[in-house]
Amino acid sequence: MKLKFSLSKLFLYIFLIALVSFTALPLVYLVSSAFKPLDELFLFPPRFFVKRPTFNNFTELLTAVSSSTVPFTRYFFNSAFVSMASVGMSVIVCSMATYSITKLKLPFAKMFFNLIVAALMFSPPAAAISNYILVNKLGMMNTYWALIIPKVAGSYYFFLMRQNFILIPDVIVESARIDGCNPWKIYTKIIMPLSKPVLATITVFSFVANWNDFHSPLIYINKQALKTLPLALQMLQGGAGQVARSGAMAAAALLTTAPTIIVFVFMQSKVINTMAHTGIK
Repeated sequence: MKLKFSLSKLFLYIFLIALVSFTALPLVYLVSSAFKPLDELFLFPPRFFVKRPTFNNFTELLTAVSSSTVPFTRYFFNSAFVSMASVGMSVIVCSMATYSITKLKLPFAKMFFNLIVAALMFSPPAAAISNYILVNKLGMMNTYWALIIPKVAGSYYFFLMRQNFILIPDVIVESARIDGCNPWKIYTKIIMPLSKPVLATITVFSFVANWNDFHSPLIYINKQALKTLPLALQMLQGGAGQVARSGAMAAAALLTTAPTIIVFVFMQSKVINTMAHTGIK
């Protein structure tokens, strides 16, 4: 089989490679800065690549953030636990609700979906006061639930799943029902396996939103042991020792960014597939 070669394709590939390399420069600089000693961090003009890599920045981060009662690993655990719990509950709640609306033909299903779409018009700051009152009335202040429950039933997640579920032919569901499958088996054995791309997309969106969330712990959490990583890392900023902690701040930037990049890299193909089949550009 002969390979088709053209000069236009060659220039296109060169352009795309150059574009990808350019967009990756901030990430490369982030990794490089995390391993720079202090003298290289303050060089002018700045040096892009580290010349003498060191792990002292990460050691300094552990000692700078950790207090006598709360170690740095506790903050990291809090962020990981809240993010994973929110992702799991968002996938389960949103998928079951969307399955009920799209495949079970429940009464007033269209009205419920219209209400969900209408909720997309409200920005999170607009609902901050009502969310705080609700969390406080339910006694969830200073608990993990305050960081998890308000983010579970996201309107955007409902919309994204609904756009995917309507693409699953009703004939498949009806055939399974005729063969004796109950609604739970149809949901677990048919709907969920056919919805892996949209589930992966919601996983990425929910994880990134929860991992980087700074305002919710600031509002709902007063206990130091329950604070998450973004809030704890604010300790590194400001104060007389900010210059001395620049290496720790560079290491913190890498640690807070790496999990979101890893999650997206593993699921990017499914995310792109979801966007292509749900009409989102």
